Amino acid sequence: MMKEIVARNRSYRRFHQEMSIELDTLKELVDLARLSASAMNLQPLKYYLSCEPQKNTLIFQHIGWAAYLKDWPGPAEGERPSAYIIILGDTEISKAFGCDHGIAAQSILLGATEKGLGGCMIATVRRQELSQALGIPPRYEILLVIALGKPKENVVIDSVKADGNIRYWRDSQGVHHVPKRSLDDIIIS
Repeated sequence: MMKEIVARNRSYRRFHQEMSIELDTLKELVDLARLSASAMNLQPLKYYLSCEPQKNTLIFQHIGWAAYLKDWPGPAEGERPSAYIIILGDTEISKAFGCDHGIAAQSILLGATEKGLGGCMIATVRRQELSQALGIPPRYEILLVIALGKPKENVVIDSVKADGNIRYWRDSQGVHHVPKRSLDDIIIS
């Protein structure tokens, strides 16, 4: 069961934008992050939630999409996320956040997958501009943005070919292919 959820948890970048996500659903996903591990149990993460179209548009303007897809500027209107969770580090609790935000993001995305949603962790963010646009106080550092929605694309896992190329790509039907190394290739014994 867990392996199936992990395999379905892909980085989705196109969504059914018209399918809204309720604030209570975002809170349920953040609760999974709240219950996740935190270095020294400091729990320095905070979360900015958006499921309102106006705020979503504002957030969308400050993030980058799919670095390997050079000719694709990101999802078109109608295929954009229905919601966002911005993971923030509270610098009054800690100055370093280690891998806490990665653990939290994975918990959120696994929960979203279980609910039939999909998402994408986004680290390409114009942080200062987004903080100002949303009125986020300076004590909070933007660590990651998670885009969420009902997936509108098919993402498949492929084996890495002999050339070792790990770059994801889209075929002529718009199917998003993600090459993964084999289990034998990643275990050192």
